[in-house]
Amino acid sequence: MTIREQIQQWEDEKLSPLACRSSRSRGRARSEEECQVRTPFQRDTDRIVYSKAFRRLKHKTQVFLQPEGDHYRTRMTHTLEVSRIARTIARALSLNEDLTEAVALGHDLGHTPFGHAGERLLNQVMPGGFAHYKQSVRVVDRLEKNGEGLNLTWEVRNGIVCHTKGQQAATLEGQVVRLADQIAYINHDIEDALRGGVIYPIDIPLEVSRVLGFTHGARIDALVKDVVEASRGQDSIRQSPQVGEAMAALKEFMFQNVYTNPLAKGEEGKAQELLLRLFEHYRSNPDELPSDFQAIREEEGVDRAVCDYIAGMTDPFAVERYKELFIPMGWTLK
Repeated sequence: MTIREQIQQWEDEKLSPLACRSSRSRGRARSEEECQVRTPFQRDTDRIVYSKAFRRLKHKTQVFLQPEGDHYRTRMTHTLEVSRIARTIARALSLNEDLTEAVALGHDLGHTPFGHAGERLLNQVMPGGFAHYKQSVRVVDRLEKNGEGLNLTWEVRNGIVCHTKGQQAATLEGQVVRLADQIAYINHDIEDALRGGVIYPIDIPLEVSRVLGFTHGARIDALVKDVVEASRGQDSIRQSPQVGEAMAALKEFMFQNVYTNPLAKGEEGKAQELLLRLFEHYRSNPDELPSDFQAIREEEGVDRAVCDYIAGMTDPFAVERYKELFIPMGWTLK
């Protein structure tokens, strides 16, 4: 018996009857020989972590555009926090932690530069629209590994595409990530907004704090414990009515006071104008697209190739491309 088979035997014996077992995965689009050591979901996690798209997350905006300070979240630190929260819930419910981790680490691979401001801009200019959760699946299916994709399992891909809107994931592990994503971003965005002076502790609604707690750690602890208690033995991942209502109220508070606050979001118009100029330039000059995107241009059209290129940019890379294309360069006499 290989190490992988031993792990899968342990999954069969120890995981909840509602958990997704790696031995029963629906498989990959392209069949592969099994690893002797790692389960399919472990392999997916490794492929995501070693991907170029994952490394770029460290230079992509979470909420605050290019903040001055080392402790503000980026898209990568957000992803890591989602992974930790999701794994805690999965372990408590005896679900498959490897599948949960793979979905969590891959859920935002398709996010744009400048956060949701970039996503909204691409949704406006891209024929057919743009959504980061769909782009995340496109990254793992088409864009990584020089166009070959990562060939992930069906369950991981399903969890990624269902992590934010629309239909729930087919697995409980995917559903855990969807809720962990919300728990993570609401709470770390509060912490970043407090650090940036956008809001103050007294601004947080008292009725919310009485249910969830008055500190960052207390809120996460309350939310995670509630998910575990409400979901134990159930066929879906859920919250209790009281905690669910408190989190909804906290979301509403954040949208009114942070996500639309000029102090936090005042530069978004500039970021969108920058991306619009880049999109228009490369659409008019597709020969300037990198060679990686020329095959996409031929197979799926210029707009698709330009969208993929811009969506994959980091914040500083987009700024540099803009400078090179539109800002006159200084020169000196010799």
